[in-house]
Amino acid sequence: MTQSQQLTQHFTIPPEHAGKRLDQSLAELLPSYSRSRLQSWIESGHILLAGAAASRKQKVWGGESVQVTPEALPEENAYQAEDIGLNVVYEDASILVIDKPAGLVTHPGAGNWQGTLLNALLHYLPAAATIPRAGIVHRLDKDTSGLMVVAKTLEAQTQLVRDLQARTVKRIYWAVALGIFPRVEGSIDAPIGRHPTQRVKMAVHAQENPTCKAALTYWKVLKQFPRAAWVECRLATGRTHQIRVHLTHLGHPLLGDPVYRGKNQPPGLPPFQRQALHAVRLGLKHPESGEEMEWEAPPPQDFADLLITLENSNAS
Repeated sequence: MTQSQQLTQHFTIPPEHAGKRLDQSLAELLPSYSRSRLQSWIESGHILLAGAAASRKQKVWGGESVQVTPEALPEENAYQAEDIGLNVVYEDASILVIDKPAGLVTHPGAGNWQGTLLNALLHYLPAAATIPRAGIVHRLDKDTSGLMVVAKTLEAQTQLVRDLQARTVKRIYWAVALGIFPRVEGSIDAPIGRHPTQRVKMAVHAQENPTCKAALTYWKVLKQFPRAAWVECRLATGRTHQIRVHLTHLGHPLLGDPVYRGKNQPPGLPPFQRQALHAVRLGLKHPESGEEMEWEAPPPQDFADLLITLENSNAS
């Protein structure tokens, strides 16, 4: 049981606390909670003084009754089942393959403690609560759509992680990247780690180190348009933001990418409200049977419309 799940507490301000501020008194009386947390509870009405709401700076004089109803921190409620619809492409006793929509966060984290794929999995597969990360073995960025595999058993998860590390899982993406590519295909073999000054970004680094890992992406231009290209990318590794970082490093950031391209609309191109990236194909060896399996997910409507618009502008 977490602290926030405990029953409401009732007690009386001792006379020796006379003249103290309410938050000071509570910090001494409830040392298991931080002062900032107690202050937030006072402000949100989860702490009542003499049966009424109070301010944290309010003085106490001893003898007042206090009622504390602990409020859960967002992260304490992160691993809760939520009825969020999933587009299931394939399912058996060992694995689940889904087509994740853009806008769905994969795993709870700062700013996104609820409404994630993990919460949806806990509702769809209650037994996933017994598996680390509810069976998730790889991620897609919030605004990237497409195919993901989820393990339904611990054994399947262990094998899939091994296969990902061995680079035997095939993950192919479609992207729309800015600019004119000088070649039809190529590869980018450049380590990726946290950006040295901008913590929300990743970046290419000169060499591997404990916080910067090897990253390899193969790319092929499917169609070159006047100001952008429809590009297919195959991941050999799976670093955070890998395709977005690697293509930006080449000078071809993704259309609609607010982190690596910026929020300004590039001239001569249709607006797009997210990074233009979709996980279109997924191939793997089944973790139990060993059978080679592969799935394909057509791009969502916004991505399909984007390609049509680019094709029409190319023809005009």
